[in-house]
Amino acid sequence: MEIKVRGMTFDVYAEGPADGTPVLLLHGFPQDHREFDLILPRLHEKGLRTYALDQRGYSPGARPTDTTAYDLAEPVADAVAVLDALKIERAHVIGHDWGAIVAWMLAAGHPDRVRTLVAVSVPHPRGLHVALRNQPSQRLRFAYQKVFQSAYAERLLLARDAAVLRRLLKPTGPRAAQYVRAMQEPGRLDATLNWYRARSGRTLAKVGKVTVPTTYVWSDADGTVGKPAALATASWVTGDYRLVTLRGIGHFIPEEAPRALAEVTLARIGV
Repeated sequence: MEIKVRGMTFDVYAEGPADGTPVLLLHGFPQDHREFDLILPRLHEKGLRTYALDQRGYSPGARPTDTTAYDLAEPVADAVAVLDALKIERAHVIGHDWGAIVAWMLAAGHPDRVRTLVAVSVPHPRGLHVALRNQPSQRLRFAYQKVFQSAYAERLLLARDAAVLRRLLKPTGPRAAQYVRAMQEPGRLDATLNWYRARSGRTLAKVGKVTVPTTYVWSDADGTVGKPAALATASWVTGDYRLVTLRGIGHFIPEEAPRALAEVTLARIGV
């Protein structure tokens, strides 16, 4: 379905029982709503109604060209507006990668809209900020973002039939091809890279504590987020909190370990 809010049109994919408890799913880069496809059947089996949002830059009708339009406050406001348009007062929220940061910020800033939070791969923004400031190893893990922020990032990722992008997505298996095709659409990759170009440490440092019941799912083979950042997250959640560590799994948890993620999610939701 198409949801028109904030002067843009977002693609939202609703599935599951029409009368089921709502779950909002927020994807990361360089994927889209489809990264959650492998966990959805289990959620629907338990009577949950899922709403997978293609966030700004990914939905063709929500692709502003100004880099400042990708400040993290904007996708958080998008999520609230989509919930309003769907007439959903409160939803369980699942977010991966950039979607996890949006989910953390949504839960911290709008706890009245979030029943429970499952954040996948990326820790609470304050925990991440502290790790980036104090841990050289975490700064090294994030060094790739300098490339993604550059003016030549799109050319680099799409050169030679998107060889670099294909290598990045290799852990998702044959599903990588669908994301590469999408990113080859004119303007899509450049817009989604603006999430990196607009990233600000000041924004991360301002995110408050999360009071809603929360599970953070981290994987120890993730090359992006190290253990110190994962452990630091506990200091920024005052609600019921659980850290789940998946052994030997990389960054793309929804596709590398969908069964485990689905069960962790259902345990947090309580169904």
